[in-house]
Amino acid sequence: MLDVTVLFIVGIIIIALFFDFTNGFHDSANSISTVVSTKVLSPPKNAVIFAASFNFIAAFGFGVAVASTISKIIRLDYVETSIIPYIVLSGLIGAIAWNFITWYFGLPSSSSHALIGGGLMGGGAWLRPGGLRRFNSRLGTIVLFMFLSPIIGLLMGLLFMTGVMRFSENIPRHVADQRFRRLQLVSAAAYSFSHGTNDAQKTMGGIITPLLFSIGYFGAGVDPNHLPVPIWVILAAHAAIALGTLSGGWRIVKTMGYGITRLRPIHGFSAETAGAATIIGASIAGIPVSTTHIISSSIMGVGGPLKGG
Repeated sequence: MLDVTVLFIVGIIIIALFFDFTNGFHDSANSISTVVSTKVLSPPKNAVIFAASFNFIAAFGFGVAVASTISKIIRLDYVETSIIPYIVLSGLIGAIAWNFITWYFGLPSSSSHALIGGGLMGGGAWLRPGGLRRFNSRLGTIVLFMFLSPIIGLLMGLLFMTGVMRFSENIPRHVADQRFRRLQLVSAAAYSFSHGTNDAQKTMGGIITPLLFSIGYFGAGVDPNHLPVPIWVILAAHAAIALGTLSGGWRIVKTMGYGITRLRPIHGFSAETAGAATIIGASIAGIPVSTTHIISSSIMGVGGPLKGG
C-alpha cells in the first residue's frame, strides 16, 4: 500500500502538470497568433498542431539550465522538508487561477511571473533566517530580466524589422509576402521551440524536482541545491505544455494577433524571429523569462517601422 505522503506528492505533481497544460493553453497565442493573423497557417487548427509539435520537440533542445536556476531560488536545505509540498501547492493554485482569469479576459499575461512570484512568496515565508539573502544575486538576475526581457524583445523586433525591410525594400509587395509566408513557417517553428524550452523548465526545476526531493526520490547524500532533473519529468512537462497548446487559448490569440498591430507575413516573421532569439538566448544562459511578454513586445517592435511596409 502506498504511503499517504507519496500519494499526496503524486497528486501535487499531477496538479503541476495541469499547470503546464494551462500554461500551454494560455500561451498558445504566443506561438500561433502571428501565423493565424497573417493566414500563413490555415485553418487555425493546423497552427496549434504545428506549435504543439515544436513545444514537445524542445524537450531535446538546450538542456535544463533554466530548471537549474529555478530550483535554486529557494535553498531546500533552508526549508523544512515536510513543508515543501504545501509551499509548492499554494504557488500552483495561485498560478493556475491567474492563468484562467487572464485567459477569460483575453489578456496576454505571464504564467511564469505568476509561478515564480507564488513560489517566492510561499517559500520566502518559510525560510530560516538568512536563507533568502544567500540568493540575492540569483533573485536579482531573475527579477531584473522580468523587466529587461520585454524591452529586449521590443528592441530586437524593431531592429530586426528595420533590417528586413531594408533588405526587401526593392521587392514587390506580393513577392515579399509570398517569400515571407514560407519563411514564417521557420520562424514560427523556432518560436514554438523556444517557448517550450523556457516555459517547461520552470515547472521541472521549481515544482516537480523539489517535490521528489521531499520524499527522498534522489536518495541520501544528494546536494539539495544541485538536483538532477529526471528524463521522465522533462518529457512529462513538455508533453503537458504541448497538449495545452493543442487546446488553444483563442481569446488571447485575438488580442495578440489582431489587437496590437496589423501584421503581414514580413512582420510575423520578424516578430517570431526576434522573440525566438531572445528566449533561446535566455534559455542557454539559464534565465527564466516571460515568453508572453517577449512576443507581445516583439510584435509591438515590428509595428514601429511600418511606414513603407
